[in-house]
Amino acid sequence: MPQRRDLLKTVGVTATGLLAGCPGVQSGGSSTETGEREATETQSESKSTEQAASVGPMTAVAAEWNVYRARLFDAVALGRAGAPSAGASVAQSVFARFEGASGEYGAHERLESVSESVYEGFEDALGELQSALSEGDVGAAADAASEASGKLQTAQQSAAGQEATRAFDLLLLGSRASNAVVAARLGSFEGAAAIAEETTVAFEDGLVYSAVESADAEAYEAFESGLSGIGEAASSEDAAAVTEQARAALDAAVQGAYAVAPADSVAGAGHFAAMQARGWDAAALASGGGVGADYAHATTLNTYRARVHDAAWLARAGETGTAATMVEDVFAHFEGAAAHDALEEADGEAYEAFEAGLSDLSSAIENGDTEGIASAVETVDTNLVAGIGALAGGNASVLQSGFFRARFADARELYRQGQAGRAATLVSDLFARFEENQLDFHETLEETSEDLYHRFEEEHLAGLQSAYENGDDDAVGTHHDGVLAALLEFESAHSAAVASGSGATYMVGLAFDAAATSALGNADRAASTAQSALAFFESGAAGYHEALEEANEDLYHRFEDEALGSVISAANDGGDVNAAAKTFADAAIESVTAVVGSSGGGETGGGASSIVSDVFATFENAAVHDELESADAEAYEAYEAALNDYVASLENGSTDGATAFANAARTAAFAVVGAVDSAPSGSGDHGGHGGEKTEASLSGGPNVVEGVPDDADHVVDMEAVAYAPEELTVSAGDKVAWKHVGGEPHSVTAIEADLPEGATYWASGGFESESAAREGWENGEGAVQSGQSYVHTFETAGEHPYICIPHEAAGMVGTVVVEE
Repeated sequence: MPQRRDLLKTVGVTATGLLAGCPGVQSGGSSTETGEREATETQSESKSTEQAASVGPMTAVAAEWNVYRARLFDAVALGRAGAPSAGASVAQSVFARFEGASGEYGAHERLESVSESVYEGFEDALGELQSALSEGDVGAAADAASEASGKLQTAQQSAAGQEATRAFDLLLLGSRASNAVVAARLGSFEGAAAIAEETTVAFEDGLVYSAVESADAEAYEAFESGLSGIGEAASSEDAAAVTEQARAALDAAVQGAYAVAPADSVAGAGHFAAMQARGWDAAALASGGGVGADYAHATTLNTYRARVHDAAWLARAGETGTAATMVEDVFAHFEGAAAHDALEEADGEAYEAFEAGLSDLSSAIENGDTEGIASAVETVDTNLVAGIGALAGGNASVLQSGFFRARFADARELYRQGQAGRAATLVSDLFARFEENQLDFHETLEETSEDLYHRFEEEHLAGLQSAYENGDDDAVGTHHDGVLAALLEFESAHSAAVASGSGATYMVGLAFDAAATSALGNADRAASTAQSALAFFESGAAGYHEALEEANEDLYHRFEDEALGSVISAANDGGDVNAAAKTFADAAIESVTAVVGSSGGGETGGGASSIVSDVFATFENAAVHDELESADAEAYEAYEAALNDYVASLENGSTDGATAFANAARTAAFAVVGAVDSAPSGSGDHGGHGGEKTEASLSGGPNVVEGVPDDADHVVDMEAVAYAPEELTVSAGDKVAWKHVGGEPHSVTAIEADLPEGATYWASGGFESESAAREGWENGEGAVQSGQSYVHTFETAGEHPYICIPHEAAGMVGTVVVEE
């Protein structure tokens, strides 16, 4: 490490020159365009440090690029905290904001103008970041984030000069240190420690290390001390201390930035970028590390898995009436559940196969068809697994843990009923699922802790199967408790929001186990099983108990005292346990929705709103406060108002204020460098538009309408950078509406070369060819904006692929499959 640092000190200026070296030119453009681009890049790269460091709108753009650099590491931090799918969502959000950052001084267009190869390299690395996190590969994600950040650093060097870039580098490290707070509040102290360590290494390996050490020794020492303090607090699992030390590190970074920056206004712009980045941290935390409504829907599907297996158990035991009722109850619940539409949109094939499997299961139970029951249960389970994977993403493994818990409880009950062979077969099935890595459970458990993995599989899972086969009561008790303890430890390694889905699945499974044993005439076992659900919840349930109490105290009491209490009472009193279990299942799903909707608060310091409140406190006492007020009173007032509104929205459980705050912070950065009139539109409605297309200047054209027509046969949601569902199957003659539900304006543009033979070309804007549609978009035509939808009726069978022109690079593509 010291050798690396000494080398950087020695070659500092030369190395930064190489960072901003001449990038290659993308092929495919005309010779004129290529020549102009080469000339522009050469001129940009040949600027002297003094010229590049002149303060103006490009300084503010460079500061805005620092926000993107910080958010890259936000995504990785969520992966470190055990929520890679949430990190992937952040990466997608970064892509969406970048794609919309147009205009003369927008982050997107200005990066492209500085260097085509840097621009392309950034987008490529950003795409790799999202893909890696979607696959749960945090190491690859960290590499991609570093690559993308390096591209933006190169652009900052060219746009603002060496000294300004070093100030931005230090502020970025302060933002990265702050990510430890998010990890700690999500319950991942190991992740917080890893973030502190990675930030320390980046600091010691970076060119800013020697710069800040020379310019401000006090700031240098305070920053290193803060990073060290984060690691120590994380090792003690002290979330409040992590927050305190991260704040100290960021404060030191701000102080050091003023020391190394060529002008106070440059450091001020960078400080606004750091505060904007903290605002995005709050948005990520408010969503529970990316755990939201889809996770609650996946939990609903997971409870169906447990219920269907219980129904099959009863059917095999001869209680066909109750078994059939259980299946019908699942069907009825699904038809009215929010998970119904969520599954249909996430995986249409799984949705249809699940419903068909339920129907087949009902018929098989009624007909006493043992083989048919087994086949239908497999169909139902397989397609629920597909839906859970699509909805829960990287957190699906925790739901699988909850399903395993419920099935281990089933095996224990079968053994108590004298069915040791059936219990052993059930455990063998779970062993096979684990080895197949169903829902990524095997690999995720091994990555969480190799010791835990071996304990679960080799010591207890294998031992439990043998114990059932041998009828060894003592071994059964030991290994049953061992697998449950290992699963609880695995779930505890995740946030309480994620663990709530597993806990709810297990408790719902126990409630219906009680219903099953009651139907089989064993009231004592039914009551004992229901009591075990309460005991699990009272034990803490990997944070689920406390998280629910903090999220909604009234629901907490209704969930525990009324709903679960009713199952216990019904079992004790000979009542309708199945009816009570259904009521409890509803309360369990509601509880998960409440926990994931309000996660990020709790004992760790008030959650997301406290982060933005801290930003407010920082601003009030910061040098940049007076700088902004003096530079532009309107921008100052807009920034404070946006801060106020954002805190209020977070306290109300919403992140609606995130974008407005980010825009106000961006305008503030332009204001402190004396370029408020150059701020991109959408930045607090202040300043010129710089030629950027505004929503008012865009037009839709034929078949772009307000709202969604009542006679639409299908609706596709256009999200920030995705169509949902991505693939839709329709019949010839069906009308499809694409509804704008998020992000910047979108297009719906068919890929002409891939349309079925004889199909008429279609696209929002009513264009007759793809080339015309693309040209039209450049002229502001064919846009579908908030509150609008594009409508098209399909007549030609085959696959109709299409894209969104402005978000094509972000992977916004779709397909309509038309059947005769």
